Amino acid sequence: MQGFNKYYPPDYDGEKHKSLNSYRGKHALGDRARKLDQGILITRFEMPFNIWCGTCNNHIGMGVRYNAEKKKVGSYYSTPIFSFRCKCHLCDGWFEIQTDPKNTRYVVVSGARQKDEDWNPEENGGFPVHDSSASAIVADPLATLEKTTDAQNYVAKVQIPRLETLQTASDHYNSDPYSLSTKARKRFREEKKIEIRKKAADDQIKGRYALPETFKLLEDDDEAREQAKEEWTKRRLELETEMQRNTKKQKLIPPISSITNSTSPRTSSAFTSNDKLRSLKARILENTSRKASSFTGNKRKPPDWIPDSRSKNVKGS
Repeated sequence: MQGFNKYYPPDYDGEKHKSLNSYRGKHALGDRARKLDQGILITRFEMPFNIWCGTCNNHIGMGVRYNAEKKKVGSYYSTPIFSFRCKCHLCDGWFEIQTDPKNTRYVVVSGARQKDEDWNPEENGGFPVHDSSASAIVADPLATLEKTTDAQNYVAKVQIPRLETLQTASDHYNSDPYSLSTKARKRFREEKKIEIRKKAADDQIKGRYALPETFKLLEDDDEAREQAKEEWTKRRLELETEMQRNTKKQKLIPPISSITNSTSPRTSSAFTSNDKLRSLKARILENTSRKASSFTGNKRKPPDWIPDSRSKNVKGS
């Protein structure tokens, strides 16, 4: 559907005006094409490198964007050379940057100076990237011949045997794909069965000893058995050594009977007197408890007379 959300006036003629922009006398690019009659198009230009403004001497970083006046100033063979004229945002000065198709770069023409951050191959023993004079240098023929001979020997002794080995291996593995795939799948199934049995045994052990599910058990192989046997032997020797040490210590301590015999008569008499006193106290306590139990067991009635401090044997009324 043509003319969607557009107003076509009554005097609009499609064959005469072609478009609404031509009818209103405007360009499709709007204000960006205000200098199009001079060959200048307003476009958005981003700084490709760091520069210093020539008017205010302020630094302008790489990546800053400007509304630049773009125009064609020449061509390199069939590639056009464009010029971008920008106004500094820190002052009223203008600077111009052009494309350089020959060296595939941008060049500051006027109004600013570029910060030199390029790597110069000439200073590091190389040739310029776009220097055509480097190819005109005649190399040493003996060095060239030696390099060619070494390359041929390397190809004949290393690369060709390697390629033949790879080709042989490829022919071996691709000669019968079905049988090789069958063998591989059979081996995978056997390994999976072994893993399932091992997991079931591990889960049974974990459930028997209440071990966590994340606890990882060791592989039950010869190496693990030898390691466990060595550890058990080591701990057993340590235990036997500790028991022998304790036995020696007990032999060095004298028995209690010898200690009591070696004590003085005075000390032994003191011990015997203390024992007698303790036995006497025990007998008294035993007799007291017997009398108390017999008194509580008889439950006799209280006498019908009450003792008086002033008279004795006075019967109560």
